[in-house]
Amino acid sequence: MKKPRRHIDSKVLIVDDDDMIRVLMNDFMATLGYQCHTASSGPEALEILERHTVDVVITDIIMPGMDGLELTQKIKEKYDYEIIVMTGFAGEYSYEEVIQRGASDFVFKPVRYEELHLRLQRVLRERSMREKLEQLAITDDLTRLFNTRHFYRRLSEEMDRAVRYDHPVSLLMLDIDYFKIYNDTYGHLEGNTVLTRLGHIICSGLRRLDSAYRYGGEEFTVILPETDGPGACHVARRLSEAIAGERFYPTEDKAVGITVSIGIAEYQPDEELEAFIKRADLAMYKSKQKGRNRITFFKTDRNESEARSAG
Repeated sequence: MKKPRRHIDSKVLIVDDDDMIRVLMNDFMATLGYQCHTASSGPEALEILERHTVDVVITDIIMPGMDGLELTQKIKEKYDYEIIVMTGFAGEYSYEEVIQRGASDFVFKPVRYEELHLRLQRVLRERSMREKLEQLAITDDLTRLFNTRHFYRRLSEEMDRAVRYDHPVSLLMLDIDYFKIYNDTYGHLEGNTVLTRLGHIICSGLRRLDSAYRYGGEEFTVILPETDGPGACHVARRLSEAIAGERFYPTEDKAVGITVSIGIAEYQPDEELEAFIKRADLAMYKSKQKGRNRITFFKTDRNESEARSAG
């Protein structure tokens, strides 16, 4: 007989006002390797979710005070968790009603734990597949960085956050110097090797809250939340030095170095997204005009003389 798969990475919150059901369900889930939390009411469940992350909430539908449907709705308003709703009253609630409130599945009491486990597995499997598809949709195939579509969405979110919390956010635009010559000389496969390696170097030099994107062709961009212009200049220098220090071997007997030109812009209050990106892009082109392998920071879009470059 095959041993049941242990779900050591999956976290479950069990919500039921019946003490015995809570204990029995917790014990069953624990034997399968799930990490469990339990709550006897909707408000207690919401308190637990403030302190802990979970993958799935399993909740009874009939509870005093806040019922399972209200709890489901409150959870979905704030979290992206899967929810399985249990009920012993088959005639009072329809499957459609429960799903419309945000639940992932609906089971009847008395619950057969083996059936609940199968439903839980299905919900987790579908969640995993959905996350993989979502990741593919926002990822550049070659470099594995985020793609342009995700860049615009993420930058808009960070600009909103900067306004809401009065925090700075800065943007880097990086373009590989003389990349066309490299491609023409050594071929596109070797050029792809450069792009892939640069994506890795850029990611390695960032914090967890920063994010890197392939903007198009040989151009990359980096969003730096809670970072002002001078702080962004420091990050740019670190990335520039790391990239310049890398060596590529397009032929067995030849080591080739690569450099990048970088433009920096710090978000200005009331600035439109397109204008913010354009300032960073113009700063990057200024680096190109001044000889490449340089960093330029545009403080404003009104006065290009307020630009600083560093080789």
